[in-house]
Amino acid sequence: MPRSVDFPEAFSELGQLVGLSRPAGLCFAAIWRAAQAPCADDLTATLGLSRSNVSTALKELRDWGLVSRVRAPGDRKEYFAADPDPWQVLGVMLGAFQRRALSPAIDRLLSAEEGGDARAAALHAALSPLSDRLAALAALPARDLAGAAEWNGGRAEAGGKKKKKKRKE
Repeated sequence: MPRSVDFPEAFSELGQLVGLSRPAGLCFAAIWRAAQAPCADDLTATLGLSRSNVSTALKELRDWGLVSRVRAPGDRKEYFAADPDPWQVLGVMLGAFQRRALSPAIDRLLSAEEGGDARAAALHAALSPLSDRLAALAALPARDLAGAAEWNGGRAEAGGKKKKKKRKE
């Protein structure tokens, strides 16, 4: 039986795939699910991370555009909030992956290609359109990104079944 994984752990694993640190993934998941915007102390207590890990993770999340600072009237603490729309979050993550991981890899392949490496050239030719597509997807508004995810592989739309021809008897 597979072990039970809580949402913060699951999101941190997803975040690591696109270059987000584990503590940042844990903090984002806690912020995203919180009923009220938590402060850094709340995240430290909830997640069991050190205050320095939480502070570094929050800076990373702000740099990525995944969380923003929120102030409560009469309170000096900074609280953190995230966009509740999963498609907006996915768009930010796709864009960050394209900019931070895929684009630099393609640049390195281009350098190898200029050195005469035919396999690097082939891989560069395959990855460049993918990188362009990811950048285009990340730039879409959340509503349009959700629609783009409903790709059906060229088959008829769901519910749009082809009619069978009747046999003549």
